[in-house]
Amino acid sequence: MRRVLPGHGASRGTALGRARVRVPHVLEVAEERIDDVNAELDRLHEAIRIVRSDMHGLRERLHGALAQEVGEFLDLHALLLDDPELLHGLDDLIRTGRYSADYALRLQRNRIAAVFDGMDDAYLRSRIDDIDQVIGRIHAALHRRGADLQGVAGEILVTDNVAPAELAQLQGQGVMAVVTTGGSALSHSAILARSLHLPLVVGATLALQKINDGDVLAVDGGSGSVVVEPDASDLRAHRSRVREQARERKQLKRLRREPSRTLDGVDIRLWANAESREDVAEAHALGAAGVGLYRTEFLFLGSSELPDEDAQFHAYRDLVLGMTGRTVTIRTLDLGADKADRTGLTLDYEPNPALGLRGVRLSLAREALFDTQMRAIVRASGYGPVRVLVPMLSSREEFVAVRARLQRVVDEVREAGFEVADAIPLGAMIEVPAAAIALPGFIRELDFLSIGTNDLVQYLLAADRNNDALGELYTPLHPAVLRLLRDVIRIARLRGKPVAVCGEMAGDATFVPLLLALGLEEFSLHPATLLEVRRAIRDCDLGGLRARAGALLRARDRASIEQWLRQAGIA
Repeated sequence: MRRVLPGHGASRGTALGRARVRVPHVLEVAEERIDDVNAELDRLHEAIRIVRSDMHGLRERLHGALAQEVGEFLDLHALLLDDPELLHGLDDLIRTGRYSADYALRLQRNRIAAVFDGMDDAYLRSRIDDIDQVIGRIHAALHRRGADLQGVAGEILVTDNVAPAELAQLQGQGVMAVVTTGGSALSHSAILARSLHLPLVVGATLALQKINDGDVLAVDGGSGSVVVEPDASDLRAHRSRVREQARERKQLKRLRREPSRTLDGVDIRLWANAESREDVAEAHALGAAGVGLYRTEFLFLGSSELPDEDAQFHAYRDLVLGMTGRTVTIRTLDLGADKADRTGLTLDYEPNPALGLRGVRLSLAREALFDTQMRAIVRASGYGPVRVLVPMLSSREEFVAVRARLQRVVDEVREAGFEVADAIPLGAMIEVPAAAIALPGFIRELDFLSIGTNDLVQYLLAADRNNDALGELYTPLHPAVLRLLRDVIRIARLRGKPVAVCGEMAGDATFVPLLLALGLEEFSLHPATLLEVRRAIRDCDLGGLRARAGALLRARDRASIEQWLRQAGIA
C-alpha cells in the first residue's frame, strides 16, 4: 500500500529501489553457559583480531575526501577495541560466569551503556553509538559474517542511524540511498553523504514502523520525501527528477571554466577545502582561486608516531606545487580529544572534548610539535604562495604568541639556508564566539580571516551538531548566527582584511544569497560542491541582495529567514 513518509533531506539526489531494513543496534542474545572457558576466550580474541584487521584494511583503502571523515571514526573504533574496560570485562565474564562470548558482549555492552547514560554531558552520552558499532562488529566476527554492513546493488538502507564509515562501504556495494529515523542534516554522516553524492533522508521517524524488507521506495534526498510502494504518478515524478538531475550535471560541467561572477558583474572568490592530492587536483581543474583550508590532521591521525619535519614538509610542498602558483592556506594542527589520536598528543578522557585542549591551545601547549609543523610550512613557502591559518582562536594573546613563533621560525629556517617566501600571511579561524565578539580589538593583528561556521554555530547555540535530539536547534538559520556573521564580515571589510566562510554553509548553494547579502565575497568549500555554488552565485544579483540585507537581519526566527531565502529565488 502506498504511503508517504516525511523526513528531512540531508543529501540531494533521487533513488528508486527495494528496502533493506536494519533494526537498531541492540544486541539480543539469550543467556548461554559454556564448558570450555579457554576455547571460548580463544574464540572471542580471534573475533577481535578479525575486526582489527578489517578496520585496518578499510583504513588503508581510504583516500581523498573519505580519509578525514571516515578515518576518524575507524580510528576511534580501533581505540575502543584496545580499551581495557571493554576487553578485561569480557574476559572476566567468560572466566567467572562461564558465559558464552555472545552473552558476555551483551552484558558488557549494557554495563558500559549504564555508565554513559548517567553522564551529564550530551556528547559523551552519544558515544554509546560507537560502543554499539564496535560490539556489533565483534558479534558478527564471532559468527564469521559481515558486521551487518552488507548492501546489495539497487537497495535502499532503512535504519535508525548510520555511521560515516558505513556510508563509504555501502556506496561501494551499490546501495542507492539511505533513510534514517534519527540523525541530523548537519551531522558528520550527512556531510560525508553529500561528498559521496549519496541520497540521504534523516529524521524519517516512522520509517522502521512502516517500511518492510523488500518494499519498493522512491527517495528524494532534497525534499526528504520517502514514498513506500510508489504508484504510477510517483514513478513519473521519479523519472522526471532523474532527467532533471542529468541535465543539471551537464550544466554544471559547463561551468568548470566559467567565472564565479554575479549577474551584476561582481567576481566572487571560490577557494577549495582540501586534505589530499586528489582534492588539490580537483580544485585546480575546477578553477578554484586556491586552497582556502588545508587540513593537516590527516598526517597525525591513524598513526602511532608523530610525523617529522621532513614528512610534513613533503606533504605541504606537494600541495603548493599542485596548485601551480595559486595561494595555499595551511591550517595548523586542529586535533583534540574529540578526534581519535594514537600519538599521545591529546589528553585521554577529557570531560568535555569540544571545549578542551584542541586547536591552537594544543599547539601552544606542545611547543616542539608546533615548531616542527611551522618549520615544515615555512620551508614549503619557498615553492609558492602560502598562508597560515590558526584554528580555535579565542583571544588576542594566542594570536600574538603564534605570530612571534612564526617569525622566529622564519628567521631560523632562513639562517639554515632554505628558501623562504618574502611574506607568509597569518590568519585566524573565527569559530569561537569570544573571538568573533572581541574581533575589533585585535583584527589589526590579522592578515586574513576564515569563519568556521560549523563550530561557531555549535558554540553560539550550545547545540552539539551530532546530537540527534538537537537537530532542529542546531541551525545556521538562527538570527543570532546571522548577526554575528554580519558583524565579523563587516569588521573585516572595514579594515581591508580578506574574509571567507569555510564551514558547511559555504558549500551549500542554498545559503549563497544569504551570505552574499551579509557582505561575503569569498567562499572556501569542498571541491565536490564548488560548481553548484558557482552556479548559485551566477544566478544572484548582488546589489539586489545587499539592498534586502536589512530585512534579513530583522528576521526574528528561522521561519522568517527561510521565507527570505525563498523570496531570493534559491531555496
